Amino acid sequence: MQNIQAGGFAIRVFDAVKALAFIGDLSMGQPTDHSLRTAWLAARIAQALGLDEPSRVAVVEASLLRWSGCTANAPGFADVLGDDVAGREAMLAQRPDWAEPLEPLGGAGVALAPLARIHCEVSSEVARIIGLDVATETALRHIFETWDGRGIPDRLAGAAVPDTVFVVSLAGDVEIFSRVYGLEQALKLIAQRADARYPARLAALAAAEAPRWLAGLEGAEAPPFDDVLMTPQMGKTTSAELIADIIDLKLPWMTGFSRAVAAAAAACGARLGLDAQAQDRLYCAGLIHGIGRAAVPNAVWNTRGRLPAAAWEKVRLVPYWTSRAGKQGGALAQIAELASWAYERLDGSGYFRGAGPEAFAQEARILGASVAWVALRSARPWREALPLAEAQQLLLAEAQRGRFDGEVVHALFDAGTAPHRGARTRLQDERPGVRISAREADVLRAISLGASNKTIARDLGLSPSTVRTHVESVFRKLDCSSRAAATLKASTLGLL
Repeated sequence: MQNIQAGGFAIRVFDAVKALAFIGDLSMGQPTDHSLRTAWLAARIAQALGLDEPSRVAVVEASLLRWSGCTANAPGFADVLGDDVAGREAMLAQRPDWAEPLEPLGGAGVALAPLARIHCEVSSEVARIIGLDVATETALRHIFETWDGRGIPDRLAGAAVPDTVFVVSLAGDVEIFSRVYGLEQALKLIAQRADARYPARLAALAAAEAPRWLAGLEGAEAPPFDDVLMTPQMGKTTSAELIADIIDLKLPWMTGFSRAVAAAAAACGARLGLDAQAQDRLYCAGLIHGIGRAAVPNAVWNTRGRLPAAAWEKVRLVPYWTSRAGKQGGALAQIAELASWAYERLDGSGYFRGAGPEAFAQEARILGASVAWVALRSARPWREALPLAEAQQLLLAEAQRGRFDGEVVHALFDAGTAPHRGARTRLQDERPGVRISAREADVLRAISLGASNKTIARDLGLSPSTVRTHVESVFRKLDCSSRAAATLKASTLGLL
């Protein structure tokens, strides 16, 4: 791991992809190795089909990034299914009643088409940002299309859908159905999808080979995922800021939060005299501290007032899941462990460990205080951002109660808000020609935080039609069609 002097914080693409796969699995209610297992199976299917090397690479990469767009449409799934995590788990397992809430909305095909479009646009943009081949980007853009033309969002059929999409779909079905229902029932469900979700020849291949594939996957020794799944492009470097942006897409009001925590933590570390490596660790830990947030339904995060006990238990596990993300190895392992201390408190009242002061390293003290500090200064659905003086008073009171380190809190105040040297992403994908006006920037910031056109018009003193014109102009300049994709692209380009 190293800092990119031009602006981004560099990690290996493969480590970023595995982190995004972990976030996606949490968001979809899946075991945290689901995407890894799916990619392993997809590689076997591609090999059995005799696909060429570029196609085999695209199959693996698309399998790993298949759910990278699901934080972006989590608000929409929460609206139509109530629980965006459990609802999508039921959808993937094809439980009998999963689509009942969608019937009044015109059925699954109608209700989910706009959400699929958001997902596909964001996941394909992720592939582009990190420099993967256009075949991977194309597969992700069409990942929910089907052989019979009943897929979403564009109702493509047959040869109009890349073969890689069918391979990834089959691999995902083999992994999920066999795990949930057992092999025999899995093969029956796959047979029912022949010449519908994927061509019949793929379903026949699964009937013949799935037992052998799964036996290899479930062998006595865990499959060497890194050796099998690493592709040439994933050996390069990319910016860790992308992980933060994907995390924050889950809740529109969180846009930019992880980057702000990262900048605050690094600046505080510098103020306290930590060396450059420690500052970099703090910065990266701030970026990824919210990985585990994906496991908690949006309805919980949007709750006003005291959380019910069951919901609170889910929140308490957020840093646990962040810690687990590091267990997949790679450069983020040590960083994820530090990041998982974000909600611990010196008096033992934090979570998930409930650790006391003797367990706290200085970097953990800095990170926890930085998260609280940025949260106080950020707007939430139930309150406005606190004024500077009030936020300082509250954090100082918490330090006096023994929850935060007083020296760290004062250093946070003194450090200011200057961004870390890696706070802005400047990668090969940056579009130097993107120029937006000051008013378009105001509108872009507002839509990135989830504001409706009506709300933006009221807050900026504009007519709704003028706001709509600005939104359309921003979408055209950023080459996107959804607010989530515009937010991701704008964050990458440093426009927010």
